Amino acid sequence: MEAPNFWDNPDFANKQIKELKNLKDTVGIYDKLETQYEDILTLIQMGYEEEDASLIPEIQAELEEFKAEFDALRIGTLLSGEYDKSNAILKLNAGAGGTESCDWCSMLYRMYSRWAERKGFTMEVLDYLDGDEAGIKSVTFQVNGINAYGYLKSEKGVHRLVRISPFNAQGKRQTSFVSLDVMPEIEEDLDVEIDEKDLRIDTYRSSGAGGQHINKTSSAIRITHIPTGTVVQCQNERSQFQNKDKAMQMLRAKLFLLKQEANVEKLSDIRGEVKDIGWGNQIRSYVLQPYTMVKDHRTDVESGNVDAVLDGGLDTFINGYLKWINLSKKDTEN
Repeated sequence: MEAPNFWDNPDFANKQIKELKNLKDTVGIYDKLETQYEDILTLIQMGYEEEDASLIPEIQAELEEFKAEFDALRIGTLLSGEYDKSNAILKLNAGAGGTESCDWCSMLYRMYSRWAERKGFTMEVLDYLDGDEAGIKSVTFQVNGINAYGYLKSEKGVHRLVRISPFNAQGKRQTSFVSLDVMPEIEEDLDVEIDEKDLRIDTYRSSGAGGQHINKTSSAIRITHIPTGTVVQCQNERSQFQNKDKAMQMLRAKLFLLKQEANVEKLSDIRGEVKDIGWGNQIRSYVLQPYTMVKDHRTDVESGNVDAVLDGGLDTFINGYLKWINLSKKDTEN
């Protein structure tokens, strides 16, 4: 009997090709770092031999670039979770506060869009609901790229904004909250049993930034898993059946993560990053008034350049989280 050729399986082939590309990119970064390191040493040696102080700014610039590239490569080694290399599915939900919170939700959506663009990742909107007056009530979108989930899992939680509201005629300072849920896109079959009797499936018309049949047919799907209260939605695909398949894939992934979190809770008294997310448990604050500051309350990483952060400059916070969670795991193991 002839042995099966796994390369004939498109899913297997695509997975292996992605893995090979990832390894090739990593080797390329290492080679670049090695060249940069040698160039820096050469510049330093030239400066000493010729006593040329004018080379100092160039050396400093080269060194800063080297440190940033090296840090990014080192952070990549911390992405060793089972699904860290997967695409990421994010859902933003505006909290209490009406138009103000919806506007904050749209600001966060733009922030993650800009971050993904900088990383060379692609995005697709799976579900979208406009705010009543402005902004976004909720949006579910997928970020596609190597290690997308590994990076973005750090963003799960409640994000808090403090600013002078542009929607308040009295110019009062407002506090708004938006929750962000993050899960990996898991394509393989998962050991998750779902009873059809536990599901409520609703159809509705697509809206906002959804698919091509916006406001024409009830092709959008909302699935509620009644025992856990888990809700997933999809309106991006061409047909109701495709939306249902995507929503079921998301539901399985969500229930799988909930099952993992429950197991972690049983094994440890400290639930850590898998604790339930609720209003008031913000992971990060973005303060625009009376001063400017973005602070992560888990890692104490902060930045005074709020505009840069809201324009997608999240790497400092993501890297800080990955270092922090890695140290936390080591402390738990010891």
